[in-house]
Amino acid sequence: MEGTSNYPDATFTLRLSYGTVRGYEEDGRQIPALTNFEGLYQRSAEHENKPPFDLPQRWIDKKASLNPQTPFNFVSDADIIGGNSGSPVVNKANEFVGIIFDGNIQSLVLDCIFSDKQARAVSVDSAAITEALRNVYDAQPLVDELTSAK
Repeated sequence: MEGTSNYPDATFTLRLSYGTVRGYEEDGRQIPALTNFEGLYQRSAEHENKPPFDLPQRWIDKKASLNPQTPFNFVSDADIIGGNSGSPVVNKANEFVGIIFDGNIQSLVLDCIFSDKQARAVSVDSAAITEALRNVYDAQPLVDELTSAK
């Protein structure tokens, strides 16, 4: 609609971005680049499993079957904009490593200007996807299909 006068959002627009998985500093504290299942359960417990930190009963019941050190989410300094949710994340070897689903509050400026100081794309790690499919949702055939080399 606005031609080349405005940067397009990601909806229906092919975009390629690159970045580095890395944490950032916020209010004087270091925010790590990676979370894991252990942190998921800790956060829920800190909030007595109440919204918005409540976990589905299935996840509570299956906690012991999950590796607590499995990477869950990660942040990167990839340049994102509204509409990037669901975008695949690949590494240098072109291997699928995650899916972007959000940005931190500092990423809102990316609509207008790029900054890698604090702005971060938030992605779910592919290891978390396969771990959950295997051990929470009992979907081993799907895991086999997703991880088979063809």
